[in-house]
Amino acid sequence: MSRIRPARAVRLVAKRELNARLRTRSFVISTAVMLLLLLGYVTLQVFLANDRETTKVALAGQAQGIATQLENNDRHLKIVLVQSESDGLAQVRDGDVDALVSGSASRPRVVVKSALDSQLRTTLDDIAQQQVLDAQLYSANLDPAAVHQAVSATHADVQALEPADPQAGRKLVTGIVLAILLYVSIMTYGMFVAQGVVEEKSSRVVEILLATVRPVQLLLGKVVGLGLVGLTQLAILAVAGLAASGVSGVFSISSVELGTLGWGLVWYLLGFLLYAMLYGAAGALVSRQEDTQTVVGPVNIALVIGFVAGINLLTQAPQGAATRIVSLIPLLSPILMPARIALGTVEPWEIALSLALTVALIAVVTWAGARVYRNGVLRTGSRVRLAEALRR
Repeated sequence: MSRIRPARAVRLVAKRELNARLRTRSFVISTAVMLLLLLGYVTLQVFLANDRETTKVALAGQAQGIATQLENNDRHLKIVLVQSESDGLAQVRDGDVDALVSGSASRPRVVVKSALDSQLRTTLDDIAQQQVLDAQLYSANLDPAAVHQAVSATHADVQALEPADPQAGRKLVTGIVLAILLYVSIMTYGMFVAQGVVEEKSSRVVEILLATVRPVQLLLGKVVGLGLVGLTQLAILAVAGLAASGVSGVFSISSVELGTLGWGLVWYLLGFLLYAMLYGAAGALVSRQEDTQTVVGPVNIALVIGFVAGINLLTQAPQGAATRIVSLIPLLSPILMPARIALGTVEPWEIALSLALTVALIAVVTWAGARVYRNGVLRTGSRVRLAEALRR
């Protein structure tokens, strides 16, 4: 049987993987689950941004005089005026109100069923302290209004070296979500590469395929096909996430988000090619599915370290030296660098350097992975040692 051209061989293998995976129930279910999680996250952000639980406060006696002050200090308070303290206590016991405030403005008494809301406590303390301060000023023949005006006009002189970014919180969320999606997709479909190699090896299907295509073409086609499957899933999630966020008002779609998605695509392709070659080479070392986890363990550890380190560094020190250094490590760049780009904390030279280092490592891994795959994929039985598979 004659061999076909390399480009066509890779394309045919990739098409086979693409058609087989897109039609599987696991792809549909995993995409649906990730969509639900993504939409649930957007819904949670809407709830947190627009709705804080309202605290109901009953006022009795002289405390009714501070109703306006309470409402002005906290818009999430709902004031209920009661005729007596006993009526207020009954409502607290029944759960109709969260707190009963009685007594004078300078010495309020608060009754709650279990715990007092921290914001309400702060507001009541401020009102009481204000009343005591006004009384002290009157006793010293001073005008409280003039004193308060002088105090309010006193502020610290703050000089910012760089203007504050009003979108910093949104960028952080975008960066973290992007890192999570890249991590899940690269690990999931990288494992599919390893499992597919082991399956073909154990069933002897690979012997038939290698009669027509070369080992490196078969491995590269498998990587490209499964990479396109993962890219399809990411595209579905990206479109759904942007649409849901735009409709809900969490954030509007802008050039920032589109640019972030573009860089996310670039780093997904590089990261998947890098890790998929490692997964494929690892899968060629064993002949049984139950041994797959053993050989891909080091690859998983490197990917998990990159993800955990990335999330911690992004949340704690997005502009720190450690974040910059770690994001330049090729095995970690596909997770960290796109998230840093989303945050806007990366310099152009850092992007260029990380791209160059990652591409260089991909070239080395592709050469080594192809050799391991070629030397190990036709050997069945016991596990092939890595050093032996790397020999000519």
